[in-house]
Amino acid sequence: MLFLLAVLMFMVAVVSSMLGQGGGVLYTPIQVWSGIDFHIAATTSLLLIMIMSLSASIVFRKAKKIDWPLVLVLESSTALGGFAGGLWSAQFSGQTLSVVFALLVLLASFFMIRTFDTSRSGGKQGQSLFSWNRQLGLETYRINLAVALPVSFAAGLVSGMVGVGGGILKVPMMVLLFGIPMDIAIGSSALMVGITAAGGFAGHLASGHWDWRTSLVLAVAVFAGGQIGSRISLGLDKKKLKKGFGWFLLLIASLMIARLWLSV
Repeated sequence: MLFLLAVLMFMVAVVSSMLGQGGGVLYTPIQVWSGIDFHIAATTSLLLIMIMSLSASIVFRKAKKIDWPLVLVLESSTALGGFAGGLWSAQFSGQTLSVVFALLVLLASFFMIRTFDTSRSGGKQGQSLFSWNRQLGLETYRINLAVALPVSFAAGLVSGMVGVGGGILKVPMMVLLFGIPMDIAIGSSALMVGITAAGGFAGHLASGHWDWRTSLVLAVAVFAGGQIGSRISLGLDKKKLKKGFGWFLLLIASLMIARLWLSV
């Protein structure tokens, strides 16, 4: 069973790293379906996200697709939310967290599948007191910190509770709200999800949720998958890949809802 889990986690890491995702939307349900307690599965998932993030960030850094100042500023808020979510998760049952998780995946699939017009996004709006002008290479964009910091905290809170890195929320947030180019959003998200996951992992660890033996075995597979997926990502059409992954998330959410329905 552990070998099969490692193979599945490797495949998830390959696909997830292509889109700057941590993979928690799949790491957690795969473990739950294999019989692992949700709280332990969420904790293991967060560790795997940290490993995948490290692996993918090595590649995206070399390709200059990471906006480092942006990552540090937003993660100061998101990681705090992730820690609070991980710590707070002990107050909820595994079934309740599963419902939250399924709804989160449904929301993510909607943003992944649907094509939005980003020409009027927050990144294109006029200067304000909280505006932060950013430039990476030839790309320029503008971040409204009055929106970005609270939204980042909320994303971290939910992500930490259910054992995901928040990439399924961060990429749409960066692209749709702030007009950040897709490749930069993906590269920056790949690093950000690991920092968010670290906050959530610390919260879960404080609550006593962790199977370190299983985690370490799966971490090796995830690191390898992150290296491969991020390298493939640099040469792919991000819009088509984003939409395809969205349909896959919709399938996962449907399966989770069906599982919850049958368990009632």
